[in-house]
Amino acid sequence: MSDLLFRTEDIPNEDILDLFVETNQDRDVIEKLKSVSPIILVGSRGVGKSFLMKVAEEELNKTFISDKVLPVYLTFNKSSLIHSSDKSQFSNWMLSLICSKVIRQLRRKGMLANLPNSINVLSGGEYSEDSLKIEDVAKLYEESWKNPTNVIATTSIPTVDNFKDAIQEICEDLGIKRINLLIDEAAHIFRPEQQRQFFTLFRDLRSPYISCNAAVYPGVTSYGDVFQYTQDATFININRDIFSDSYIDRMREIVEKQTDADSNLLTEISRNRNNFEILAYAASGNPRFLLKSISRTPKLSSTQLNETIREFYKVELLAEHSNLSEKYPGQTGLIDWGRQFIENIVLPEIQKKNNSYLQGDKQTSCFIWVHKDVPQTVKESIRLLEYTGIIQEHGKGIKATKAEIGTRFLINLGCIFSQESAPSSSSLSIARNITSKRMTEFGMSNPYFRDLVDKIPDFKENDMNEILSKELAKSIDVLDLSGWIKETLKGINIFTVKDILTTTEATLKTAYYVGDKRARLVKSAATTSVYEYLNG
Repeated sequence: MSDLLFRTEDIPNEDILDLFVETNQDRDVIEKLKSVSPIILVGSRGVGKSFLMKVAEEELNKTFISDKVLPVYLTFNKSSLIHSSDKSQFSNWMLSLICSKVIRQLRRKGMLANLPNSINVLSGGEYSEDSLKIEDVAKLYEESWKNPTNVIATTSIPTVDNFKDAIQEICEDLGIKRINLLIDEAAHIFRPEQQRQFFTLFRDLRSPYISCNAAVYPGVTSYGDVFQYTQDATFININRDIFSDSYIDRMREIVEKQTDADSNLLTEISRNRNNFEILAYAASGNPRFLLKSISRTPKLSSTQLNETIREFYKVELLAEHSNLSEKYPGQTGLIDWGRQFIENIVLPEIQKKNNSYLQGDKQTSCFIWVHKDVPQTVKESIRLLEYTGIIQEHGKGIKATKAEIGTRFLINLGCIFSQESAPSSSSLSIARNITSKRMTEFGMSNPYFRDLVDKIPDFKENDMNEILSKELAKSIDVLDLSGWIKETLKGINIFTVKDILTTTEATLKTAYYVGDKRARLVKSAATTSVYEYLNG
């Protein structure tokens, strides 16, 4: 069986377009990302935000000679490591990183042979091909977790106005129409101050020569008082329509494009079409969920399918949600209540209703409806469930019983299937008969909300310094790495998350059967997994 790639970070740029399975929705998103208007992509982990950004980047690269729009893709996945005494640390780091990435992209395009004068503004001093002062500043912030009290000099970082003026002059001198910033992992999800600083910068960078795009998570993003949600960007929710006639075919293509033509997996998919369809519906539009679940079900037998559905959706996905409270104790009450609400109330109720509907030859449901005026703590808890991918917002301003207004949410179908005694025999009947007209309703004063309102204290912002120290001390077993990489690391005494950040490729090459290429692979995969883990 081919090794399936779960994360965009693991896919080389040159392979991105070959693995792209286009839908009308995806094409619309990509064209908007390439346009001048600022776009915010919103979606839970694994739905494809990063992938669509990388597709937009590659397409802009291919048309750069004719269109003169320079794509600059960058990720803020190291933001969780920034812990200096500088109150503006995140803003300073962001701007220094953006400057660095713009210069490097100009260099790749061979456009710095004749240096524009303004390049010195971006480089933090006199430009040099050998080293950039602005990169040194960014690196100091990224390593500030080692010595948080150290003062970082910021004199080489331009002001936002100077940056924008420099970009304008560079574009005019080099014949560039505009620079398109594609910012992934926009800010640490549970650090509201970082998020507020990011969206202030996002708004302030807007100019005829700069277009900004960013990817964020639903439910856990703070936009601050300066950023105007309805005016400063267009928000696009990235959720694939599981009710589309082409949904199963598109999800199958995602798997096929990562699989060798003679792979046994393709044979099993053809032989067990219904079981593949169940896994596709269970993913509820999330490609990562599909790829992870099918990698556990190589034969696509009913026995394997039942085991995967129960383990992945009934145990691991819900456990992953609960584990957030270890990293973010300030939200423990909201996290724990959300799981209990889904596991003990929502899923049993939907299962009960669907069993009744199917016996009466009626349409089924995977939706709940929540009144718009429920307590704020309830809203916050539900938003955290969105981040994990257990639920998806499916429509605001929806009328329910007695014409009351609220929000409709789609419950992950895998979680619903996992309640069945034999998911392989009953799940397709549920999935193929779903209607959005059937919703389990939770009104403004629903008794299930009482415990959350009465017992859960107000949200307390997390002490990220203390949390980071605890997370860095944890075993590498908490990371989403292959067994081979974990064993390789442990074999050279790399046991903790912190060890991965401080080790070098030279150290990795001391491991058995690890040369230059494998050392780079292990280092890249391990550090990427650390950043994802620390970011939630």
